[in-house]
Amino acid sequence: MIRAEAGMPTARFCRLIGVPERAWRRHQARARQGAPTRGSWPRPAREGVRETARRHALAHPAWGHRKVWAMCRWDGHCVSQATVLRLLRDEGLLLEANYQRERRQLAARRKAAFAGTCRPPRTSTTPSLRLNSS
Repeated sequence: MIRAEAGMPTARFCRLIGVPERAWRRHQARARQGAPTRGSWPRPAREGVRETARRHALAHPAWGHRKVWAMCRWDGHCVSQATVLRLLRDEGLLLEANYQRERRQLAARRKAAFAGTCRPPRTSTTPSLRLNSS
């Protein structure tokens, strides 16, 4: 109804709301036939592990989804890595992809800050003895 009232093409409307055009057309066809449209699917795997994954992710913010997944498995939950990844993404508990790069840059700066404070390596004051094999 909104699309038709605005006189907007279907393709532009679908891009605007972020839905694939094929899914929109399938939804419209079901609505015209009077068939019930599908809602969101139940997610029992996510709901069963949500609190455990959230607890581990909040306790250790630097951990990624694989480590959180391993800890959930350790706690007795049978869940896949992809489920934990989706769950943490939905909760906003994943770090940005450039987090590791930032850590490396900080480590390089830290190393550079202390580079001038160390003593140079000690060299031996005694000449090395060489044995001639002649």
